[in-house]
Amino acid sequence: MEKTWRWFGKKDKIKLDMLRQIGVEGIVSALHEIPNGEIWSLEAINDYKNYIESFGLRWSVVESLAVSEAIKYGGENRDVLIENYIQSLENLGKAGVTTVCYNFMPVLDWARTDLFYQWEDGSSSLYFDKAKFAYFEIHILQREGAENDYNSEILQKVEQLKNTLTQEDNDDLIDSIIVKTQGFVNGNIKEGDQNPVAIFKSLLALYDGVDKNQLRENMKYFLEKIMPVCEKWGIQMCVHPDDPPFSLLGLPRIVTNEEDIDWFLNAVDNPHNGLTFCAGSLSAGLQNDVPKLARKYAYRTKFVHLRSTNVFENGDFIEAHHLGGRGKLIEVIRIFEKENPDLPMRIDHGRLLTDDIDKGYNPGYSFLGRMLALGQIEGVMAAIQNEMSN
Repeated sequence: MEKTWRWFGKKDKIKLDMLRQIGVEGIVSALHEIPNGEIWSLEAINDYKNYIESFGLRWSVVESLAVSEAIKYGGENRDVLIENYIQSLENLGKAGVTTVCYNFMPVLDWARTDLFYQWEDGSSSLYFDKAKFAYFEIHILQREGAENDYNSEILQKVEQLKNTLTQEDNDDLIDSIIVKTQGFVNGNIKEGDQNPVAIFKSLLALYDGVDKNQLRENMKYFLEKIMPVCEKWGIQMCVHPDDPPFSLLGLPRIVTNEEDIDWFLNAVDNPHNGLTFCAGSLSAGLQNDVPKLARKYAYRTKFVHLRSTNVFENGDFIEAHHLGGRGKLIEVIRIFEKENPDLPMRIDHGRLLTDDIDKGYNPGYSFLGRMLALGQIEGVMAAIQNEMSN
């Protein structure tokens, strides 16, 4: 598989020459400065592509050409937004950038409650605390009916948190869930926005009455509209699984397990409609056997994210070492190297190591932590390739 790296543009503190030196071959990136729903011009795409290539790398994957919320919930202007999306895809195709990762998660992209969960060795990683998320829903968002989505054990912990968390803790939780993990990838809410909770609640309200079936139909509508341009230019669309792979905030999530993946692949049965196989997102759901899913969907996978999680009995989960956890990456890599070896893959959500601290890296996107993981995964890939050649 091609070794790629998520890079956030010229303002990224991690520079392209650093990446070439550690063995990265391709870049996963986007035109982050362009607001969601606006057209990516061919000129802007080519400028970005040429800049990446000037460092001896290639722009391997677009992550992400974001799908606007109105497309997801079926707003009045969705057809205009889809036409803009189609024009951006056509421009990417003309430039020869043809793998596009996107997601169909309503309002909230990937969700974590702790961005710097401390390990015994002093490193830190991302963590999802189910009770903290319930507290956020019930006491910060004050979402109507949120209590009904949690069992008595979680609700008891929520009450304990209510009596112990300070306003500073609440602000940190808001930052972790709806600001710092969202805004740096041209999301709905940016750092510096006034009253992000109010903005977030207004976005949630747009999905009133949108259930799982409706969200599925909206995804099908979107995919059917864009398939002709994908066929024309050879564009591979690959949806990212929901992270975490279960319902949040009373909203449906529709790429969480085998049944969901079967549905969207069959609903628009076109070879250009594919999957981003994120072993980490899928491993955070106890319903998922990650190697089994890799084996089943290798032929429709266009892009691979290699990370792993540990899931606890109470529903919390944490980013695991890349050679451990429920993701079972060694077996996943073996499957893809045998079944679909030409795919781009990237390391995801590395730990924050001592010399990464205070560098201002985006959450989950450290340099040394991801470099360590890349070294581990590159070793696994070399061993498997050696096995296959003998």
